[in-house]
Amino acid sequence: MSPFQLMRHFSEEMDRMWGGSGYSREGRGGDLQGWRPVVDVRENNGQLQVHAELPGVNENDVKVSVENDMLILKGERKREEERDEEGWHRSERSYGSFYRAIPLPEGAQTDKANARFNNGVLEITMPVAQAQQNVRQIPVSTSSQSNQMADKNQTPEKTQRAGGS
Repeated sequence: MSPFQLMRHFSEEMDRMWGGSGYSREGRGGDLQGWRPVVDVRENNGQLQVHAELPGVNENDVKVSVENDMLILKGERKREEERDEEGWHRSERSYGSFYRAIPLPEGAQTDKANARFNNGVLEITMPVAQAQQNVRQIPVSTSSQSNQMADKNQTPEKTQRAGGS
C-alpha cells in the first residue's frame, strides 16, 4: 500500500470514527456522496480563524458547535436544477451532508466565538489565550569564528600540553 493510499485510508477511518460521512468525492451523476468542504484553520494575533468553503449551502443548513474540545461543522448541501428545452422538462436533484471536526488549541475561548456566513464561506473566529513562552535567542556563528574564540580562551599551559611536550 502506497503512503498516499495509507493516508487516505487513515482519513476515511477517522471520519467514520467521528461520525463523518467518509472520503470526499462526487458520485455518478453529480450525486454529493460524502462531500467534505475545504477548511482552512490558522492562528493569527491571538485569534483562531476557521474558513470553510460551502458553495451551494444555505446558511440555515449549517450548524456550528463545540463538543469535547472540538469545533464541529455539519450541515447539508442541496442542489436542484430544472430546465425546459425543446419540449423536454429536465429535473435533477442531489443532496449531500458534511461533517468536520476540528481540534481546538488549548486556551481557546469558545464562549467568545463568532460565526459569519457570507457568499458560501463560513468564517469562525475565537480568541486563544497566548501561552507564555520563555524564549531566548542563541546566536549562531560560523566554524571559523568558533575556532578563533576557542584559541583566545586557551591558557599558555593548555597550549603547551596540546603541543605534545
